Amino acid sequence: MTPMKRLILTLLAACLLTCPAFAQEGFPLKGSWLGTWTGNKVHGNDVLLVLSWDGKAISGDINPGTDNIKIKNASLNPEGWVVHIEADAKDKQGQALTYTIDGKIENLPLANRIVSGTWKDSRGNTGPFRIGRQ
Repeated sequence: MTPMKRLILTLLAACLLTCPAFAQEGFPLKGSWLGTWTGNKVHGNDVLLVLSWDGKAISGDINPGTDNIKIKNASLNPEGWVVHIEADAKDKQGQALTYTIDGKIENLPLANRIVSGTWKDSRGNTGPFRIGRQ
């Protein structure tokens, strides 16, 4: 085998071994998500979620920082890629408020996937919800 063929085969083998590592995205909800929850009168329309996965449970925060809301319960059903998130917050007067977000992952194979659906609060307000992975 000529040195040039050996070099080409070595480079090809290196590419084949490293490509699967780049293709692995990890858990579908892990990461930072930016978007809107239209009509939210308490916390505004813009929303940032930072989600983690420890191998068993989804955790994270909604609007991390001074107005953060801890996620108390979240799930992902791979049958239809349905997402469910619950979080407890307080309004500006300090009254308890619970959010329930139900959506579906769109464009799952892409790194910039989207979750869209509906958010509801414990006071009966509801509106569309759409976030994209950053």
